[in-house]
Amino acid sequence: MKVGLIGAGNIGQHFATRILAAGHELVIFDLNKEVLTRFKALGAEVADGVSDLTSRVTDVYLCLPVPAAVKSVAAEVVNGSMVNMLIDLSTTGPSITKEVHEILSQKNIAFVSAPVSGGTVAAQHGTLAVMAAGDTEAFKKAEPILKIIGKNIFFLGEDPSLGQTMKIINNTLYATSMLASCEALVYGVKAGLDSKTMLDVLNVSSGRSFATLERIPQCALDRSFPVRFTTELLHKDIKMCLDEAEKIGAPMFINQNARQFLAFAMTQGDGPKDNLMPMRHFEEWAGVQFGKKPD
Repeated sequence: MKVGLIGAGNIGQHFATRILAAGHELVIFDLNKEVLTRFKALGAEVADGVSDLTSRVTDVYLCLPVPAAVKSVAAEVVNGSMVNMLIDLSTTGPSITKEVHEILSQKNIAFVSAPVSGGTVAAQHGTLAVMAAGDTEAFKKAEPILKIIGKNIFFLGEDPSLGQTMKIINNTLYATSMLASCEALVYGVKAGLDSKTMLDVLNVSSGRSFATLERIPQCALDRSFPVRFTTELLHKDIKMCLDEAEKIGAPMFINQNARQFLAFAMTQGDGPKDNLMPMRHFEEWAGVQFGKKPD
């Protein structure tokens, strides 16, 4: 199978690597020329731009950082002479996804919105969750590729906005539980508990979450804070969720606090840093530090 991929950043690069490793032909485009050079050396075809890529392949996958980029690229995709199916793996949001669907439908291009969750480690290992919705036949056609990049594949219905709704709910719950965990763990250190021991207890108890099971042990316990998903991107997803919920009259009181704290963190320079970095504000206010660098 020959497929196209537009966007090979922190997550997309793993998609490209896995698709090539599975023996498929890949045409790739990214604004980062170094990325294109690297994947050309691995056997991928490099496109000059969106229109060039969509004139070489029928099946196109997107992995882009912000909704505006997805909408902009979709407007270019329709100029391709070969493309007949677009799979959006980005977190685009329900409203923009509906607009993208309208753009593509005018050219009879089948559309599936299939945002992913699990982070860069899961992307590397092909264990992401995929929340797909849209054209049923296009989903069936895309499923073999989706199974290369993800382990848990869900089809949520014909309305392409449903996958995006599920994704922003997921990211909002992650943000709220992550920040609440950071706040509580810093309190525990202040009270005299050991950082690792707290995580050990929580992770076999009812307070566990993705944050305590994976993100905090992997990124904060050793004070490494590698950039896996930035604060500004997580804030973007929460704000999107709150805005969409407000549109349909669904109240969001608790999750609003998480958005406000991330907004504050961004004013302190945390926007391009990993979304766990705001933990340091709790630490500064409490006068303690969670975890420590290895000896």
